[in-house]
Amino acid sequence: MRAGTWYDVAPSAARLTGSLRDIGYDFPTAVADILDNSVAAGATRVDVMVEFDGADSRVIIADDGCGMGSRALLEALRFGTRRTYRGGELGRYGLGLKTASLSQCRSVTVVSRSSREVVRTYARVLDLDVVEDWDEWVVGDPGPDPLVARARRMLAEGPGTVVMWQRLDRVLPEKRPEGGWARRRLETLAARTAAHLGVVFHRYLEGTAGQVPLVITVNGQKVAGWDPFAPGEQARQELPAQRFQVTSGKVTGYVTLRRYVLPSRDRFSSPAEFERLSGPMNWNRQQGLYVYRVDRLVQWGGWNGIRGIDEHTKLARAALEFDTELDEAFHINVAKMRVSLPPQLRQMLEAPVHELCIHADGAYRRAPRHAARPVPAGLGEPAEARAAAHAATTAGLALRSAAMQAGEWAAWQRIAAVLREQAPEVVGLLGLDT
Repeated sequence: MRAGTWYDVAPSAARLTGSLRDIGYDFPTAVADILDNSVAAGATRVDVMVEFDGADSRVIIADDGCGMGSRALLEALRFGTRRTYRGGELGRYGLGLKTASLSQCRSVTVVSRSSREVVRTYARVLDLDVVEDWDEWVVGDPGPDPLVARARRMLAEGPGTVVMWQRLDRVLPEKRPEGGWARRRLETLAARTAAHLGVVFHRYLEGTAGQVPLVITVNGQKVAGWDPFAPGEQARQELPAQRFQVTSGKVTGYVTLRRYVLPSRDRFSSPAEFERLSGPMNWNRQQGLYVYRVDRLVQWGGWNGIRGIDEHTKLARAALEFDTELDEAFHINVAKMRVSLPPQLRQMLEAPVHELCIHADGAYRRAPRHAARPVPAGLGEPAEARAAAHAATTAGLALRSAAMQAGEWAAWQRIAAVLREQAPEVVGLLGLDT
């Protein structure tokens, strides 16, 4: 780089903080990003309170994690914190606490206690009105404030952190924030948030993330985890897991693929459980890849361009798991809501994903239908016809699976294309008409 004179051109605090408010959060994902900090702090309990009080409505998120001292608290409120994230931490860019909070409100106050023996708390506030007035990156002491006093009482028993959102300008209407519509909106957002947290943190809630089960409450109601892979269903199929090596720059890491075929409706333990496992987006759109970063669900639904959504493969779901060393390879965004599959990984996933979908298609076709598949004439009674149809469909599934495992999927597709032209009745009988 050429030598010369250098100038400090710090960005306008007022302009940049305004822009960072539109980074892509909605209310549930903003709350989830705050909970990432709680998990990183070793919390075993997080209480989310969405409280309606007209223009003074607020959101309080309190955890029992390790807490922060004075310096750490200031650093936490810095945009682009200088702290180094350890491997396996849910944090990424040092922006989450600020950008998630300010995407919903104009003032975020954090109260924290780090010592178990000494009852000493620290409180700081990041206020957009002050930042815009001064056009400076400033954090203040909230002084005597009833809400801060309440947060300190929450921390009377031990370490933890309380995050408080006030002046919810992105949540409540500017006109009549005290009205019935505003109250109902907060109630709806609280319900949506509980459902979202149950999906995103289900491994932490169930204690399958290698730690003590996490307890999350929203307005006093305990959040239940939603495991998309129906581990309690006896009829669920699990295909062999696969592990892939991915290199990004100088970093090499591993990605694990776990594949499942969920039972059809008639084989679920109950109709209610079938409906519950349909998920927030229902069966068709819930099929596909579920991408986990350090056991935290980041993205789900769809096949990330590997194949399209199909009614016949709606029972197929797969977990794709990676650790933080591959963040660059997956291009994870600030809100931790979207990833892009590395091109080298996409190619490696094609065969196992197609194999999974073949098995899911077979499970779908074996389920009872209102209209039966045509069967050859002369087979006699309906029971015999049903048995023959089931055997033929199973044979078709076995043929496709064998072609996939032998590495001859392209050849099999050419064979199937010829059959569709010359013997469509055989295609229908074997269940190949997809």
